[in-house]
Amino acid sequence: MKKSRVLSIAAAAVISTIALAGCSAGSGSDGGSGSGDAASCDASSGPVTLNFTTWVPNMDKVVALWNEENPDVQVKVSIVPNGNSGTYQNFFNQLKAGNAPDIGQVEYDTLPAFRVQDGLANIASCEGVSDAEADFSDGLWNQVTFGEDDSVYAIPQDSGPMALYYRKDLFEKAGLDVPTTWEQYAEDAVKIKEMGGSITNFAKGDVNQFAGLVSQAGGQWFDTSDGTWSVDMTDEASTKVADYWQDLISKDLVTTLPSFTDEWNNAYNTDQDWTWVSAVWGANTISSGAPDTSGKWAVAPMPQWEEGETASAAWGGSSNVVFKGSEHPAEASQFLVWLNTSTEALDALNKEANLYPASSTGAELPALTSGVEFYGDQAIYEEFATAAENIQPFTWGPTMTQTYSDISDGFGTAASGDGTLLEALESGQEKTIAALEAQSIAVK
Repeated sequence: MKKSRVLSIAAAAVISTIALAGCSAGSGSDGGSGSGDAASCDASSGPVTLNFTTWVPNMDKVVALWNEENPDVQVKVSIVPNGNSGTYQNFFNQLKAGNAPDIGQVEYDTLPAFRVQDGLANIASCEGVSDAEADFSDGLWNQVTFGEDDSVYAIPQDSGPMALYYRKDLFEKAGLDVPTTWEQYAEDAVKIKEMGGSITNFAKGDVNQFAGLVSQAGGQWFDTSDGTWSVDMTDEASTKVADYWQDLISKDLVTTLPSFTDEWNNAYNTDQDWTWVSAVWGANTISSGAPDTSGKWAVAPMPQWEEGETASAAWGGSSNVVFKGSEHPAEASQFLVWLNTSTEALDALNKEANLYPASSTGAELPALTSGVEFYGDQAIYEEFATAAENIQPFTWGPTMTQTYSDISDGFGTAASGDGTLLEALESGQEKTIAALEAQSIAVK
């Protein structure tokens, strides 16, 4: 499976509230966020077999490298459908029954759903875990710690750093510089419309992309710093981003096509849509969906709210967790640090599964430092490596499927000219709080 398909699915896949309701919620002073006690990280005596469930293709070939070098700690891989295709529900059922695998793959925006059900082992005290932090950006590390001190609930695996894909040929022909600020981006939108095109497509169904834009602006929809969930989808940054895109929509400066459809692909395969603010996996999405434009695209940093800033964000990506109940958290953590930080494993993951690694070490892989023909031989992954270092922290909530759906409904209404994006966020906030309260999760 190519990267574009793996992460296009992964970016939108989150646990359903039905699955959450099927498990008993945590309780106590943490407001239902589960026990944060660190797992016992004493080494097991005798040979160990770890069960690892993932949907990364060819992961068994990567794990074979570990098994050959570590005869006393063997890893057994099960390759399954992606999380939202049943694997997350299976994980929750297994946790409830007490027979979950030692290790599982969980996307960043789904981690809180497992955390709130106390399904993740806190591996912070396991050997090598604290040292691994240096291999990841602050934003990615925040995804697996939830901003908690002395807690680590996963090791980042792959990442979705965002940047600006743009039609270099069209910008040059129009005499336009690549926009470095959102103000310049909006000014270019006006000029591009006058030439019969659109600067981009506003993806009314891709709320996770919008969340990335909010993250870049410094927004934060969820917080658990005082032990309870707080929800604020209309903070200053979120309002700024919503008002910005609402203005572009109201002035008909952007298209509003459903993402990843034939119509959407055609807009990028012609001269209609000139840019896409997207993640690293979008490189394959464009090349496969817009083949007639080969050699005409390039990649630049995301536009900034203030000239000279370098903030980026993430859209998509997964982590590896040690599930509560594993009898071998020490060995599982040791394996996960190897899998996600060693050059040997990262090189194999890239070659066998086309994964873009979350680790900064992975950015130095030969395949990610070479020019890409479709993008005029630009070494585009170097741009994403820089973006990965500047991903802004963002905490996901425990009911993201419903949150995405509720906001998406409002975005669709706003895109049709009835209502606004800000009103959609306000409604999404109210419904998210209600969903948390319905599950007896403390929220304010």
